[in-house]
Parts: sequence; structure tokens; C-alpha cells
Amino acid sequence: MQLFYTPYLTEQDSLFQFEPEESRHIVKVLRKKEGETLQATNGKGYFFSVRIVEAHPKHCKAEVVSTQKQPGKSYRLHLAVAPTKNNVRYEWFLEKATEIGVDEITPLICKRSERKIIKAERMEKVLEAAMKQSLRPWLPSLNQAVPYSEFIKQDHGGLKLIAHCGEDEKTELKSQVGAAGDILILIGPEGDFTKEEIKMAHSMGFQPVSLGEARLRTETAALMAVATVAVVNGG
Repeated sequence: MQLFYTPYLTEQDSLFQFEPEESRHIVKVLRKKEGETLQATNGKGYFFSVRIVEAHPKHCKAEVVSTQKQPGKSYRLHLAVAPTKNNVRYEWFLEKATEIGVDEITPLICKRSERKIIKAERMEKVLEAAMKQSLRPWLPSLNQAVPYSEFIKQDHGGLKLIAHCGEDEKTELKSQVGAAGDILILIGPEGDFTKEEIKMAHSMGFQPVSLGEARLRTETAALMAVATVAVVNGG
């Protein structure tokens, strides 16, 4: 099955138009014709079976044949992850985290961050492609990059965790995330969080967790966190 993305489609719609990029792919690349059936999602948990009624390469129109709402997970995972110096590594993390099941991502600008400029449009495309490739009907939300000192002071509900390489006493991540609900995990940059940043997180109620004995790259640590939460919660 091939999945197409149409963000504005709702369960009430009977006729709609694909975005120009998707229209071109459907008509020009795949050479789909009127009457052919496709599978689409709006990235909000819905699968739609749709039939092409106008195969135009700029505004392909289709009618909804059936709609299926997918059940959500028992948890909601928000990862605040410092961008990596090598942007390809961060995009790899975005892709794999989407495939496994992350709900929200915030690029976190820390004191030791070597990359502070974020290409949000490019990252959105990576998330969209990963959602379609993995046949998931949920598109993770990508927040604007935010300085650590601002993010840490925001009102975050649920379970708040920080993974770092400091010598503080920590508990294993898998022992903390089994109660489902809202989960927020902070992952630092190359060079890790500073002592001041870790202290600030503790003062705001973040609990320190360990991802294992190995020293992991930023993107590997973030993906380990996504996978651990998914496995523990059967997601």
C-alpha cells in the first residue's frame, strides 16, 4: 500500500483536492487515472480510501470512499532534542522516531549546541515522508527551536525526564515510563548538558534517567528513548 498525505481532509469531507506536490506525484510520477483508488491520511489518526475524479497534475481531485479512525497510543511522547552539528544525523533521528512513534519534537538550543539554525521546512518534509513510508496515520508535531533556558521554565505536564551523562544518581528510563500518559524527555547536544542546565532541570521537577552504560550520540540517545517508551508501553 502507498499512503498519500492531505492535511486538510476531515471525516466530514466527501470531495477534496490533493496539495500540488502530492497531485504531481500521483498524476505525473505514478500516472494514476480517474477511477483509481488511493489510500490517504490527514496525519491526525485517519485513513481514507479515496477515488480519483480528476487526475490533474496540479490539483488532483478525489472523492472519499471510506474513512477509518485509528486508535491512539496509551501514551504521548514529547522529545526535546538538541540539534546535531551534522544535520543529516538529526534528520535520521526524525525519520526513525516517526516510524517508531513519537508525537511531538522540540529542537532544544543548549549552551553547548553547535547548531543553532534550524531548517523547519526541511524537517517537516522528513517527518511527512517517514509517516507515509511507515504507513502511520499520525504526523508528529514539530515545534520551533527554543533556547533551553526558556523551554525548561514552561509549564509541562506529565512525566518530565532528562537523560544526561553526568554522575548524578539516575534510574533506568524503562523503569520510569511504564505508566503511560504524557512523557517529556530532554536529550542534550554533543558534549551533553552543562552542570548548570542539569541543575536547572532538577529544580523544575525533571527526573534524571539513564539510557544505559554506553555514551551515545545525541541522535542515538533520542532514538533509544523513543524505542524504550514504545516497547515498555506496547506501542
